[in-house]
Amino acid sequence: MSLFETSPRFAEESGPRPLADRMRPRTLEEFVGQLHLLGPGKPLRRRIEQDDVASMILWGPPGSGKTTLATVVAHRTHSEFMKFSAVLSGIREIREVMATAEKARQYGHRTILFIDEIHRFNKAQQDAFLPYVERGDITLIGATTENPSFEVTSALLSRVKVYLLSPLSTDEVETLLRRALQDPKRGLGRERVIVSEEQLRQITVFANGDARAAYNTLEAAVAAAERDGEGRVVVTDAVIEDAIQRKMLLYDKSGEEHFNLISALHKSVRNSDPDAALYWLARMLEAGEDPLHVARRLVRMASEDIGLADPRALSLAIAAMQAVDFVGMPEGDLALAEAAVYLALAPKSNALYAGYGEVKEDAQKSLAEPVPLHLRNPVTGVMASFGYGKGYQYAHNAPDHLTNMQCLPENLKGRHFYKPTDQGFEETLKKKLAAIEEWRKKQKGKPDDAGNS
Repeated sequence: MSLFETSPRFAEESGPRPLADRMRPRTLEEFVGQLHLLGPGKPLRRRIEQDDVASMILWGPPGSGKTTLATVVAHRTHSEFMKFSAVLSGIREIREVMATAEKARQYGHRTILFIDEIHRFNKAQQDAFLPYVERGDITLIGATTENPSFEVTSALLSRVKVYLLSPLSTDEVETLLRRALQDPKRGLGRERVIVSEEQLRQITVFANGDARAAYNTLEAAVAAAERDGEGRVVVTDAVIEDAIQRKMLLYDKSGEEHFNLISALHKSVRNSDPDAALYWLARMLEAGEDPLHVARRLVRMASEDIGLADPRALSLAIAAMQAVDFVGMPEGDLALAEAAVYLALAPKSNALYAGYGEVKEDAQKSLAEPVPLHLRNPVTGVMASFGYGKGYQYAHNAPDHLTNMQCLPENLKGRHFYKPTDQGFEETLKKKLAAIEEWRKKQKGKPDDAGNS
């Protein structure tokens, strides 16, 4: 049995094949996702369309389309296409396939070699490809889930272009599943599957950007579902739960339940109830809510309900959002849980929220006065001649780093928008603000000591 395939078109295999393999896109038009690489006019797309691909490494998570992209190349190229397994092959097999490629080149034929899981090759095995890539005997396409900087030798990396594939979005995975449900030849169209929007969304969410995992779950659910009196396959919540090993929760991401649950989380945090905050957080995440949507709401809570009572709250909420974006789900759920509990137990203040609301209203309703001349920067001599910067008082030159210079426009003179509470760090800020106000009262009528700058 050969360790590599030499069929340039990936001919149909005999016998049953998994849904994920049957539904693998074969053309750029069928390909879903990776628009940053394959969108109209993108360099990689143009090279594939022109059958002029160069050696490359496709780096991305499972189910992001690495092998599928190689399949697209296989169906478009007029070159000999070889599919090579890094799991099953060694130096001897590499030399065999290289000898075949070298002979093909002598007859004027180009060879494209696709190596799945190239990171499994050791340094000696990877180095064995170098002279053939260098001479142009082969065009190498390697696929890896590991960072090529650590798993591919620098010599080989210098001879290839690395393309980073992203996990598919839930919408993109859902597009693939719908295509499988409708395709009567390669997909499940002949099965007449009855599956709800919520069930389909549940599968896509828990696939976590992995198209293969989504296909496998759908296929398992259809296989386990019963047929109704009309011969249709009826997929139930219980079947989905069994396929993904998770309980289906009532949730409508675009309907009332979406807003009800996010409201419950927000109000639980505001009410300093960490247990309720954790519960509503879990209800949303386990039901398939977009974790970044939850993270954005936590950032909002940190500013709206805590503010400067605990300045660390916003930093922690931002860190949780970045963690979710970096590690994905389900690993990111604990970062969100950590942020939710911290926000719930943090001192509460809506002073910033109220203050910004007041200033926004004033900005909309009051006359938009020009910036006072003393606050303008005299960038040029002409601007200085018109009074830009005249009377500006440089606080760092003042003994207390304070001046009595007015910074609000004249029509808002004396207005106070930010009114700190006694909660947490805002108590310190309140005392600081009171001390500044007291200093300014004492300075009224006195000449200012600050120099101009």
